[in-house]
Amino acid sequence: MTNAAKLAALGSNGSLQLPTWTTGTRPTGVTGLSGWNSTLGLMEVYDGTAWVAVGDQSTSYSASYLIAAGGAAGGSGYAGGGGAGGLLTGTTTLTLGTVYTATVGAGGSGNTAGNQGAAGSNSSLTGITTAVGGGGGGAENANAGVSGGSGGGSANAGAVGSGTSGQGNAGGPGCSTGNGATVTGGGGGGASAVGGTGVPNLPGNGGAGTASSITGSSVTYAGGGGAGSGGNGPGAGGLGGAGGGGNGGRTGSSAGENATANTGGGGGGASGPGNYQSGNGGSGVVIISVPTSRYSGTTTGSPTVTTSGSNTIIKFTASGSYTA
Repeated sequence: MTNAAKLAALGSNGSLQLPTWTTGTRPTGVTGLSGWNSTLGLMEVYDGTAWVAVGDQSTSYSASYLIAAGGAAGGSGYAGGGGAGGLLTGTTTLTLGTVYTATVGAGGSGNTAGNQGAAGSNSSLTGITTAVGGGGGGAENANAGVSGGSGGGSANAGAVGSGTSGQGNAGGPGCSTGNGATVTGGGGGGASAVGGTGVPNLPGNGGAGTASSITGSSVTYAGGGGAGSGGNGPGAGGLGGAGGGGNGGRTGSSAGENATANTGGGGGGASGPGNYQSGNGGSGVVIISVPTSRYSGTTTGSPTVTTSGSNTIIKFTASGSYTA
């Protein structure tokens, strides 16, 4: 074909108009022959053996996500463990050019003076879904656990905090038998299990979290906080649930342990009496896994970007965004 003939093929606005066919009216295959297939809605080329699409021309693509909300703090004083932040996993469709904002919830702050633990903050991926912050553990001055993504364990015989359906579980009940030496709290709820029940001298363990391999290796998120012990009885505090939950304060009056950052774990409850610090809840995390062939490279907020197999993983430990 001469240059003049090539120019004649140009449209009036300078664009090149490709030949168009349907799947049923494709021309005889000649290597390199290209055109627009109106049946499939894509450009295709004959590679010498078969017709193949030219690149990935779709305007959207599938992605996986994990969203953990901030975990709650444990209570202070014979206290319940903090509930884990709500945990959500799934797949969604991202649209090219759309900005998806990841909000990472903070963990609840521990306290003294016999108060309930502070709730964790929500985490979200705009346009996709929101995970609910964990509920605080019950305490000497307010026995009930607080509801949240997962609920806080109670102190004494207070009501347990409930979990959010599809995101977490309820906290465990505390024990009111005996005096302050034997009273214990219930464990905070976790993503996979309710918090453990407190019995005399044996505080409840935090509920277990849930393991995910979205990053390419198995990591457990959203474990509940362990409960605090009585002031003078024997033994340790309740154990934090797998997935970052903090241990409860051990007998002899001691602070609850902090949950692990960016797991959504619940903080440990402090032992009695109510003048010992309860453990902080763990901050949340938002993770998006996209096909590497579709990864745009456009982010804000300095997420950690890695690859695993054919996927690129964008991990937000603080708020930011990804443009599909």
